[in-house]
Amino acid sequence: MDINFVGVSLASFLFIALAAFQIGRLATLFHLPLITGYLVAGILAGPFIFQFIATLDVEALRFLDETALAFIAFAAGSEMALDELRGRYRSIGWNTVTQIVAVYIVCGAAILLLADHIPFMRDLSPAGRIAAALLGGTILAARSPSSAIAIINEMRARGPFTKTVLGVTLVKDVLIVVLFALSTSIAATLLTDRSFDVGFILLVSFEVLASIGLGILVAQVMALVLRNHWEDWLKIPLLLLIGYLVFFFAGEIRDWSYDNLPVKLLFEPLLICLVASFWLTNRSPYRSELRHLLHQVEMPIFVIFFTLIGGSLDIGIVMLLLPITVAIFLARLLALFIGGYIGGAVAGDPTQFNRLTWMAYITQAGVGLGLAKDVANEFPELGNDFTTLMVAVIVISQLVGPPFFKFAIRLVGESHLPKDIQDDEVLDAVIVGIENQSRQLAERLLAHGWRVKLVDVDQSHVSNAPASDGLRHEHWLPAVSAEEIGKIIEPKTEVAVTMLPDDAESLKLCQIFYEDFGITRQIARLNTYNLLEDFRELGVHVLDPTNAMVHLLDNFVRAPQLAAMVFEDDPDHDVTQVTITDPSVDGLHLRELILPDDVLVMAIVRRGHAIVPHGYTNLHLGDELTLIGPTESLDEVALKLGY
Repeated sequence: MDINFVGVSLASFLFIALAAFQIGRLATLFHLPLITGYLVAGILAGPFIFQFIATLDVEALRFLDETALAFIAFAAGSEMALDELRGRYRSIGWNTVTQIVAVYIVCGAAILLLADHIPFMRDLSPAGRIAAALLGGTILAARSPSSAIAIINEMRARGPFTKTVLGVTLVKDVLIVVLFALSTSIAATLLTDRSFDVGFILLVSFEVLASIGLGILVAQVMALVLRNHWEDWLKIPLLLLIGYLVFFFAGEIRDWSYDNLPVKLLFEPLLICLVASFWLTNRSPYRSELRHLLHQVEMPIFVIFFTLIGGSLDIGIVMLLLPITVAIFLARLLALFIGGYIGGAVAGDPTQFNRLTWMAYITQAGVGLGLAKDVANEFPELGNDFTTLMVAVIVISQLVGPPFFKFAIRLVGESHLPKDIQDDEVLDAVIVGIENQSRQLAERLLAHGWRVKLVDVDQSHVSNAPASDGLRHEHWLPAVSAEEIGKIIEPKTEVAVTMLPDDAESLKLCQIFYEDFGITRQIARLNTYNLLEDFRELGVHVLDPTNAMVHLLDNFVRAPQLAAMVFEDDPDHDVTQVTITDPSVDGLHLRELILPDDVLVMAIVRRGHAIVPHGYTNLHLGDELTLIGPTESLDEVALKLGY
């Protein structure tokens, strides 16, 4: 192909991709997924509407397609961390198997039954129709890990239902790619009218096993890139080049075997790339580095890939096949219900979960679209018409799926949005002593999601406190006693702060908080040093206003960046403490946690004792982790670990 023509096509497409990016952002204003905007942009720019991209241009840009497909496989494999699925193996296993089988059979049967009404299938032989049904059933069984994770984070979802859904979503895509490799080999045989025999079974088994072995080999090559201390701008293109070369050589081997061997070797490049990423995620120390690099390039790859898919869609065929598309989509919903209910029942999941689980698996995106595009490349007999039908079903699933998933999370009670947070998952603080500083502290804690009670032994301080929209919990403590305090504070208050002018009264309060209410995290602002040792014997953190400013200035001098983060002079970072309450984290090594790259564990406190964290530190329920990082990332970690 003319290199100048490819260059012109690439330059033209990059301008269209920039427009697609803006259209994707516009789609979010109408509560539509980003990829919907990218697909629409591609359709508008494609050869069937405005013709900004000629038909030949799309073929000239096939190398972009294959690079993006490799990225999608890498991303899917990187999400499949086996240590995150602990505790729900039985439910995940049964739901995965039954859903794949149900969708494969029901959707494949639906495509076969509707074959006479699908234009590109009318002229196919019976064997060809079965091949299309097998490929279609496989594609429609795929799921979207990125969409599932986005919704779980948005809903702050946590619980057994959510964990099962995420596990099934990740495991399913790995198995789907393996199943796709098998279906591709069977479809190739059906379309060439080759007979099924022992030799065919051995050939298919060899192709799948060889693809897995090649994936492990590719993982070793990728590890060479990941282990070097190169800049991201060098590592990312090298990883994408490796992915493209997998597709390139798989195609070369296919063509060479067709010309020189009695059989056609079909090594599935998607499976090779997925296995490579899966291996690096679970069998190497480069999991975080791989995820970081993939995240860096995720947006431009998705813009390119989905815009190209939109550019190859024939909108006339989409409209012609709309009734067929809806029928296949409804068949898929039925299959998801059947598979989810049976799988959950066999696994012993609650009946409510079994009735609702189908809602969580509707959404499709990257992997399904990647498989559909791969069929168009591998089987010219089916071509873009088959891809158009599959993409149309996937787009409907992408639009309908997220609202259903959110609805299911709410019904099972695993949404933890601010208004739905349970009482024992809210951090409570009591501040004794109403004055300007205590009110400012209360306002800052409220801004971070805490529940705060302001208390004072002087009734005039309560009655004379200025009105504030945020502070509505100011109470008078008529006597310093456990009985009176118990009437005011929450049963599971975590922190107590005393800021009274009388240190003896503050000490008495601290003793009651510790002995009667079990509050071990206490802070006291002292006025003199007379009772300092008494406070320290209780484990109270003592603040001396006289020296506080000196210590603060000292930190800014010796560790300015950390001090800026801790004292919020840096608006992009925050410090928080999270208590581990998720049973699935119990017993994990710190290095096994999939934390965002921009979050650092600064300290671990276990039963009152500080632990210097390192990669092999075992985590246990009740551990308190001090974390530093951007606020959004810290919220994500808090959702993952506890509260």
